[in-house]
Amino acid sequence: MTLLEKFRAGKISLPDALRAFQNPPVADLGFAQVDTHRALRKGFAEVIYGGGKTVAQVVAIARQIRQHEARLLITRLDAAQARAVKKKFKDARHHQAARCVTIDPKPLPKRRGAIAVVCAGTSDLPVAEEAAVTADIMGNKVERIYDVGVAGLHRLLNKLGLIQSARVVIVVAGMEGALPSVVAGLVSRPVIAVPTSVGYGANFSGLTPLLSMLNSCSSGVTVVNIDNGFGAGYAASQINALGGGGT
Repeated sequence: MTLLEKFRAGKISLPDALRAFQNPPVADLGFAQVDTHRALRKGFAEVIYGGGKTVAQVVAIARQIRQHEARLLITRLDAAQARAVKKKFKDARHHQAARCVTIDPKPLPKRRGAIAVVCAGTSDLPVAEEAAVTADIMGNKVERIYDVGVAGLHRLLNKLGLIQSARVVIVVAGMEGALPSVVAGLVSRPVIAVPTSVGYGANFSGLTPLLSMLNSCSSGVTVVNIDNGFGAGYAASQINALGGGGT
């Protein structure tokens, strides 16, 4: 239960709540400085990036955040890290394709607008799923539209109505990265393009689609870093929140 939830439930007095907010908003774990007020500023708790961290470090940071927040997102976990988090937190859910773990015992109400996650190919699914899981836990309805790359444009056109109905569109593509430009030319919504490192030699580990997306001739395309599904999902959630409204 968060501090705000405890106060509303009458489980903490106003003076105690004020003293808690006056404390430095950082928990010093020695190897990590955990931001305990991130949700107050940003609307969602600090997200843990699992890459490069030990199993013990991931669990310790997660434990610290859970003392303040009900829900938690951990990205880029390997199998050992995911097992340890699930063992420590019984309500943890491992999203294998997305390489994420979520803890969400009381999901946020879904906003009225949807976020469409459009994926060029099956090989791009880990990045697309990372974006989808991120957007979902942050209180958004997510429409997944996968394997609709430009090699078979009819597949995309079959889903066009669903894509056009979304408030924000995330488009994930590797190879030459053409799909975001095509989608942006067909919709009036913001398009967040995510280049992936999927492709043959001249893909240059995602550099080719990154440059293609940055040079898009379609208006309304914003580009995040290579393989950064999390960043796309987070940004899409912030854009969708501007529209307001619940379910």
